[in-house]
Amino acid sequence: MRDLQDQLAISALMQTWALARDTGDWEALSATAHAGAQVTTTWFDGTFDAFVESCRASWGKGSRSQHFLGGTAAQIRGRRAIAQTRMSINVRSRLDGVEVDAVCHGRFFDRVEKRKGAWRIVKRSVIYEKDRIDPVDPQAKISLDAELLARFPEGYRHLAYLQTRNGARVNASLPTARGEAFEALVAAARTWLAQGDAKHE
Repeated sequence: MRDLQDQLAISALMQTWALARDTGDWEALSATAHAGAQVTTTWFDGTFDAFVESCRASWGKGSRSQHFLGGTAAQIRGRRAIAQTRMSINVRSRLDGVEVDAVCHGRFFDRVEKRKGAWRIVKRSVIYEKDRIDPVDPQAKISLDAELLARFPEGYRHLAYLQTRNGARVNASLPTARGEAFEALVAAARTWLAQGDAKHE
């Protein structure tokens, strides 16, 4: 019963993160992470607090993105867990004057901890699996720079292309469905999880 309750609490945490992020509820978004939490995405790598402020700033400039979640499965050990959540990131923006949608599918890969009875994120990573970019108007045409597109790995290259063209500095070495970055992410998380008996009162 305890494991089921923890699984449900962790799943609810992920849903809260997505809804708060996409609706501009910055207080609720901040409450999904413990103090000192870290976030790594295509466009950001740093503290959770700084991530929230960056999202707030982008929101103020009119940026909008949506995160659609599938199921969450958590591997729990003591007060620590690795939570994997199926998701898609949906970004609408303009590319060379054409309104486009970029959609990227993958997994949120979170280290979460239970402190004072509450599960919260301590490190968020993303595994990027496949993506695409399309003009919102099906009659519109877009042309992509093949050299720039090839700088990013299959899994998030179209999303990274759009973000780069819009001024973001995108990490080209993030985990995808397979490969060294993926294996390193999983290995480090397993080591961390094995220390799950660490005390957090």
